[in-house]
Amino acid sequence: MVRFTVLASGSKGNSAVVSGGRTRILVDCGLSCRELFRRMRLVGEEPETLDAIVITHEHMDHVNGLAVTARKLGIPVYFTEATYRAWMRWLTPRRQMTYAQWLVQCRKLAAERQAEAEAAQACEQDEQDTEIQLENVAAEAETALAAGEAQTAPDGPPSRKQDPTWLPAVEYFQAGEAFEIGDIAVSPFTIPHDAADPVGFVFRAEGVRLACATDLGYIPPNVKAQLKGVDLLLIESNHDLEMLRDGPYPWSVKQRVLSRVGHLSNEATADYLEKVYDGQAAYVILAHLSESNNLPELARVTAERALNGRASLLANRLLLAAQHEPLSPISL
Repeated sequence: MVRFTVLASGSKGNSAVVSGGRTRILVDCGLSCRELFRRMRLVGEEPETLDAIVITHEHMDHVNGLAVTARKLGIPVYFTEATYRAWMRWLTPRRQMTYAQWLVQCRKLAAERQAEAEAAQACEQDEQDTEIQLENVAAEAETALAAGEAQTAPDGPPSRKQDPTWLPAVEYFQAGEAFEIGDIAVSPFTIPHDAADPVGFVFRAEGVRLACATDLGYIPPNVKAQLKGVDLLLIESNHDLEMLRDGPYPWSVKQRVLSRVGHLSNEATADYLEKVYDGQAAYVILAHLSESNNLPELARVTAERALNGRASLLANRLLLAAQHEPLSPISL
């Protein structure tokens, strides 16, 4: 049995769990670790059973609780390489400095190097001293290894105390190249969004296919191809066009949302459901609804009109994912 649970969906945090066979995958981690665990237990999912986390892109509402959750569970995180690098830059931003500060830093470094050079010149070293020193270092290293206290190499992965981006394990994938995590096959595909390398996913387990496509400004041909023949479709229905245009966002933000690397409107999603969607999914879940520029009933009615004539007992049951509470688990 394959199980899919949306834990949260919206601009304040996104996360879902895909279960198939003996494998459980967390899709995005936009909630705090504590809140994520609370919601998982509400729907009968034990956090300790998660095997991996897969990330769609680096925006905060998809990665906010990532580091703490991965460390606490000791599980690997799957990114594209560009997304991983963007996430690291977000957690460790470069500090800006003035020219005067840079000059002071340069002088300090120069003074330190001069002091090191003078110390080296004043110190007489011969081959015997060098050999003794090397022997001592080797002995100390052997002792540390035997005690299980060897330090991480300078160019190795930093510890969690040294680096806020430390993760138990990082695995890279590429859009367009399928891979497997345990009993679940994962097919990532490129989506148009203003992030480093954003992707959607199709998950396959036990003959069931689940698709997740949110955070995209429009639906290009490659996405349309990926969403065919799925048993469950999670698709964005972010905003109502009139509410967005009349809403509180600054014009620059409205332009971003409306752009081809922004978010799907109710109308754009309905157009896809009416004209392109093959009608095969047992469940269609509307996701990433804006709390400021949408209403659940507006999204529902717009999608229902598009699906008119396709409703049945076996397919196209329409559900809405929420921001503040998990959706009841769906078994397929």
